[in-house]
Amino acid sequence: MERYFKRKSSSEQPSSPQIHVEKEVKLGPPTKKIFLECDLERLPDDPCLRPKISDYHPSDRDEVKRYYLQKGPYQPKGINFPKRQFGDTIRKFNPDWYLKYGNWLEYSQKEDATYCLYCYLMRSHVEEHKGSGDVFITEGFPNWKKNERFQVHVGGPNSFHNQAWRNCQSLMKQKKHIEVAMCKQSDQTKKEYQIHLTVIVDCIRFLLCQGLAFRGNDESMSSSNKGNFLELLDFLAKHNEVIHKVIKNARGNLKLIAPTIQKDIVRYAASETTKAILDDLGDNLFAILIDESRDISVKEKMVVVLRYVNKNTNVLSLKMALDSLFSKYGLSLSRLRGQGYDGASNMQGEFNGLKSLILKENCSAFYIHCFAHQLQLALVTVAKKHVGVALFFNLVANISNVVGASCKRRDILRESQIAKVKEALQKGEISSGHGLNQETKIKKAGDTRWSSHYDTLLSLLSLFPSMIDVLEIVEEDGMSLAQKGEECALLNSMQTFEFVFTLHLMKNILGTTHELSQALQRSDQDIVNAMKLVSVSKQRLQAMRDDGWSSLLNNVSSFCENHNIVVLNMNDTFQTQGRSRHRVEQVSNLHHFQVELFFQVIDQQLQELNNCFTEANTELLLCVACLNPRDSFSTFDKEKLIRFAQFYSSEFSPVELLALDNQLENYFIDVCFDSAFSKLEGIGDLSMKLVETRKHVVYPLAYLLLELALILPVATASVERAFSTVNIIKNRMCNRMGDEWLNDCLVTYKEREVFDSIENEQIIQCFQTMKTRREQL
Repeated sequence: MERYFKRKSSSEQPSSPQIHVEKEVKLGPPTKKIFLECDLERLPDDPCLRPKISDYHPSDRDEVKRYYLQKGPYQPKGINFPKRQFGDTIRKFNPDWYLKYGNWLEYSQKEDATYCLYCYLMRSHVEEHKGSGDVFITEGFPNWKKNERFQVHVGGPNSFHNQAWRNCQSLMKQKKHIEVAMCKQSDQTKKEYQIHLTVIVDCIRFLLCQGLAFRGNDESMSSSNKGNFLELLDFLAKHNEVIHKVIKNARGNLKLIAPTIQKDIVRYAASETTKAILDDLGDNLFAILIDESRDISVKEKMVVVLRYVNKNTNVLSLKMALDSLFSKYGLSLSRLRGQGYDGASNMQGEFNGLKSLILKENCSAFYIHCFAHQLQLALVTVAKKHVGVALFFNLVANISNVVGASCKRRDILRESQIAKVKEALQKGEISSGHGLNQETKIKKAGDTRWSSHYDTLLSLLSLFPSMIDVLEIVEEDGMSLAQKGEECALLNSMQTFEFVFTLHLMKNILGTTHELSQALQRSDQDIVNAMKLVSVSKQRLQAMRDDGWSSLLNNVSSFCENHNIVVLNMNDTFQTQGRSRHRVEQVSNLHHFQVELFFQVIDQQLQELNNCFTEANTELLLCVACLNPRDSFSTFDKEKLIRFAQFYSSEFSPVELLALDNQLENYFIDVCFDSAFSKLEGIGDLSMKLVETRKHVVYPLAYLLLELALILPVATASVERAFSTVNIIKNRMCNRMGDEWLNDCLVTYKEREVFDSIENEQIIQCFQTMKTRREQL
């Protein structure tokens, strides 16, 4: 042992032995680290709000990294970057840096700082190399630093930033992964996998476009109905030998039919569709339309529609949801130039509504009350204000409920209608032909359903004699005296001159505004045409008041004679019902029906239209009307258009307002003497014609005015259509869909045209890249 170890001398040894006493340490159970839950749809976008990658579970970290890499760096645009004092100069973030460092540079609005996406994602890979003097940035640094700071951050080929960049590239290229390299695949295997995956994507694409459910109640091999997805896949396999061979030879763990695989592909399809829409939007101006409704599972849903070239939710939650949506898709509130809602207090409130909260941040986001909703409000208000009309609509609702209460009564109504049509054909009163004399159904009116009152009155007029027959049968077969008395009262009320008169009067009034309501619900309607249609409806109502009394009285008298109803003499004293005759002034039938009913209802309708459409009288919309190209630009007014530009101070600087003065004069002369602009009907046609003739490049300021006018929302009909789509996708049989799954299905179904433009290869690449797959292409 002395050959390997040196013996200590006696002087070096201690005089007395040292005793080392260790304290007893009580060791408890090791604490288990709690990792964050990985929910890709709720990952924060702002860099300063993101947790560390190490806070996620190790099995989820690569998925989080791929999500951020696929989405790209967070780069808000079109916002007012704050200025900072730096020495003797004032500096701020320059958005042009996005172009030079766009693949990694991120900006945080909350902290007014910049970040590096690659370094954030790959911090654990290169952090141990710190200390060599290079700049390694994982935390935000103030944006008033010079541009050279970015160049120092990138560094040389072996800098920490470039190491992080190479690690990100390797992460997205699964062919370089160890588990992939160890699993050798032949070219034939890769080709079969390509065919298999393409067939799966085609099946999913078909189901998404048709709004069909994927899963079945029993998806076992012995099931006779495995659900739409598996049944469609089997159908394709039976009719294509190549597909049948590929699916048959697929390994048991690589069938690609698991629900998680379906959801992944649908998520990537929705992501690519959304990306295409946002790319089309770019940095352009836009407007939003928002509404809320409940789905089949009685769950509140908010639909936001971007427009570019329900009632009990807290408004702060709406604002937070909108901010989250804007942050998720990289939209800027500063680019918002219009907002439209249905008029609920939590939406359009002057002090605490969503409209006011948005206007506090962006004064150019002008609010336009939904025109179609205003029209419906006007009709409902008239029904509630006039006693006779309110009583009439209550009576119509009771008749509809009684006649359509059971299948038996509906069958009686249908048989009676068929018999009367045959009798009329034999007498030659009506003609036969393709599409004529179709079956008419009972339609019920609703205060929130547009044009429903008009449709109800039309069905009542068409089925009037058949409804009388049904009520007579129900009265005879009534189970109790109370039921017989109710039907008898309805029969007596229907067969009166006053009921028939009010029926024809309201049919004519609602028919006047029906065309306006239908036009306002068109997706391509612009605000100039909407204002014109409102004016036309007011003119028609005024003409009806001035010259429509005689024709209405003749139609009512003729209808009463055909249905054996007593026609009142207009010179007789009106018999008041429901009140003591001693307390009511005695008036003639003519005075009651013409003055108290005809004139009064039309006047109230005109008054409500004027009150509801107050926006049509504001300065903003009057200025917009000057862009109308009809009648050779007869409404053109340069001063009003300049005033219109002054509403948008962020788009038109004082210098540009001076240039707009001269440009509008040249623009007006040019389009007036150009035959291509002589037959245009609206500002939408004008916009397309300017682009077609390349005049939007010659007159950019005038075209910007036109773009701002087109952005202003007219009606929330597109939001209502979105709610209809929700009812198609999430129906009674699929009432447990999650929000993420529902949103993905809605995007692809609602935006089918955009979804059709997405190639299968794009979806397949996302599917292969975002997670580690057993097979590679």
